Amino acid sequence: MLHVDIPSHAQMERLLRARRPGSASIYVPTTPVSSEVAGSRIDLKNAIDEALGQLRYAGFDKRELVALEARLVDILDDEDWQFQAHTLAVFATPERAVAFRLGNKIARTVEVSDRFHVKPLFRVAAFPQAALVLALAAGSVRLVEVESDLPAETVRVDGLPKDAASAARKASIGDRSPSGRIQGSEGEKVRLTQYARAVARAIAPTVAAADVPLILAATEPLASIYRSVDASEHLAQKAIEGNPEALSDSQIGSLARGVLDAIYADQLGELRGLLNARRAHGRGSLDVATVARAATIGAVDTLLVDMDETLPGIIDEETGAITVGTPDDAHEYGVLDEIARRTFLNGGRVLAVRRSDIPDGAPLAAILRYAV
Repeated sequence: MLHVDIPSHAQMERLLRARRPGSASIYVPTTPVSSEVAGSRIDLKNAIDEALGQLRYAGFDKRELVALEARLVDILDDEDWQFQAHTLAVFATPERAVAFRLGNKIARTVEVSDRFHVKPLFRVAAFPQAALVLALAAGSVRLVEVESDLPAETVRVDGLPKDAASAARKASIGDRSPSGRIQGSEGEKVRLTQYARAVARAIAPTVAAADVPLILAATEPLASIYRSVDASEHLAQKAIEGNPEALSDSQIGSLARGVLDAIYADQLGELRGLLNARRAHGRGSLDVATVARAATIGAVDTLLVDMDETLPGIIDEETGAITVGTPDDAHEYGVLDEIARRTFLNGGRVLAVRRSDIPDGAPLAAILRYAV
């Protein structure tokens, strides 16, 4: 399994509210293959040198610079460095540093300002490139972990029943009960429901900890029975059709990635449709200046923002007016990142997406609560 640390809502809010000159934000690509982490570690060291260089050039206090370097070197020398995912995100000030191992692939980024560059984390929260697949049949069950570019593999789950019969403590799910009350198709349905509940209970801690979509692979009537007993918010509506017992982990992984793509495409399609409808009434915009003002006054309901684009500058705290800046300036921050921050802190939804997912190739798009 990947070693990932998905930031909680509270952690995101702390990062977004933080204000401190000399705040360094670093994203470096990593690898879950322990024998290949040396190159990623070198990249992190270079990124640290780059961040410190920006601050040194800007005349940052030397004592605080030494303290910041010590915090960053602590991350570099962490004894668990060999356990990585696809991106390492580091946020540091002279007082403290935190790091998150992310399952998504995020472009290498080094930003220094009086606040953290958090926009890429919204990608992780909105579109995790991973899933768990529950391959469920009367005769077998397994939970398969699927990642974007790693082989799918079965996850060990304590307490998971072997099959429907063992869950019901019967030789067969068609067996009559001692009193003769449960038999035939009625008895089979009852046994399958008991089985489904036992499976749902067993996998619940693993699903909650992974915090990724749970995709069901099952045939009827077991598929419908399972959906009737699993109340998890992670259970996806889209499923893998067909008998999972005929599929290898690798085949399940391929099918699950297709389901994930369809889930995300549906979500984005619905948002683009709503955006187009709202634009006709002045409640949607692709204009950065307009959205900056709207985010400042809490008028943005949903924001689509290019996860890789950086527009240097600052946004006025009161009016939302943009002042364009220059790249690699330790005193300025990314305008798009700041718009995302203000949207989130004002209760809006932020989706960091690819540029191709935004209408007209714009760097952002916003659905507004009201016209501005």
